[in-house]
Amino acid sequence: MKKFTLILLCAISTQLFSQKKILFDCRKAETAGNADWVVDADIDNLFYNTSGGITTSGNKSNAQQVPTPAQSAINASTPETYWTGGLSAWGVDMAKQGFSIESMPYNASITYGDLSNPLDLSNYKVYIVDEPNIKYNDTEKAAIINFVKNGGGLFMISDHNLSDRNNDGWDSPHIWNDLMQTNTVQINPFGITFDYVNISPVSNNVVTTPSDSLTHGPGGTVAQVKWSNGTTMTLNNANNSTVAGDVYVNAPASGSLNALVAHAYYFNGRVAAMGDSSPSDDGTGNPSCTLYNGYFTDAAGNHQKFFINTTIWLAGGNALVTSIEEKNPFNLPQLNAYPNPTKDMLIIGSQNNNQVYSIELIDITGKQLNIQPEKGLNNEYKINLSNFNSGIYYCKVKSEFQTQTVKVIKQ
Repeated sequence: MKKFTLILLCAISTQLFSQKKILFDCRKAETAGNADWVVDADIDNLFYNTSGGITTSGNKSNAQQVPTPAQSAINASTPETYWTGGLSAWGVDMAKQGFSIESMPYNASITYGDLSNPLDLSNYKVYIVDEPNIKYNDTEKAAIINFVKNGGGLFMISDHNLSDRNNDGWDSPHIWNDLMQTNTVQINPFGITFDYVNISPVSNNVVTTPSDSLTHGPGGTVAQVKWSNGTTMTLNNANNSTVAGDVYVNAPASGSLNALVAHAYYFNGRVAAMGDSSPSDDGTGNPSCTLYNGYFTDAAGNHQKFFINTTIWLAGGNALVTSIEEKNPFNLPQLNAYPNPTKDMLIIGSQNNNQVYSIELIDITGKQLNIQPEKGLNNEYKINLSNFNSGIYYCKVKSEFQTQTVKVIKQ
């Protein structure tokens, strides 16, 4: 019997293969005011005072470390209401991609390299902070920057100027700038400064090059963003030569001023930054908060694509295969994979009946999956994808003379 090789994969670095845990921060009053920037909370008993303190005498979301119900039961059809929080859609989407989701509760410690702390940042691949409202101390600043320096992915989300939700004198753009400008590791290590403005643009000024992994990736191609009272960023290549914008207020989508979304590399790690918390809001969560559906509805659904792409990139993945290595001296016909998109059965047609193949299946996070391909007619093979999560896979077929890759969409 002939041996057939099929590999479903995406171009993800070894970092993502080795560690897939995402930590959402709930330590810095992310549920003060009308914010509910948590993946899941079973009780609403937090109160924020004007000195930055937190007590359990109020009605704000109190996130636990591990969301409930268990994420092991999440499948392609699981709704975002499976978890309770303004970021539940984002969390559920990433669980569907195979990531492990946790939250840092309000009374936890932000550390890096502290083996006694189960929530130490070294235990995670991506650290997401959506609109912090309490200033970081020097130890916390050093922990976050060293986390990135040693290979972590940091997502910095700000809001507009004067957005101080807990009335302690500090709002998110000032807090982020203070972290980057007054730390003990390096001044402005990421080359990003949040501006002190309040704007609400709808912008189509998106970087269109396929190599931009935040705007092109497994979640789809991002064509638009909508800010609902947010801010911009100023980028400084003198501080970090890799910093670049992904979306801008004005055309052309380039330059150092008025960036709405930006990213940078820092030593072994990656940073993404955006100037508004509204796009991550899924419209559900604490009933005491006024929430809006920015994740699914605003910008014609482009925000969901952006968050999926960006989180995967922060975890070490190149969000999109942009080049395919081919060895094809005999000009063999292209690989045929159908139906595509598919809900269950994927049929692979060999490009050469005389070649020898074997089969492997790897999902978008690098996890190897168990499959039993069925031999069909005319050298075709059937693969049952009905039990796999919806999303984008890359089907790579190797033979003696050729390597081909085709994108497969599982509905």
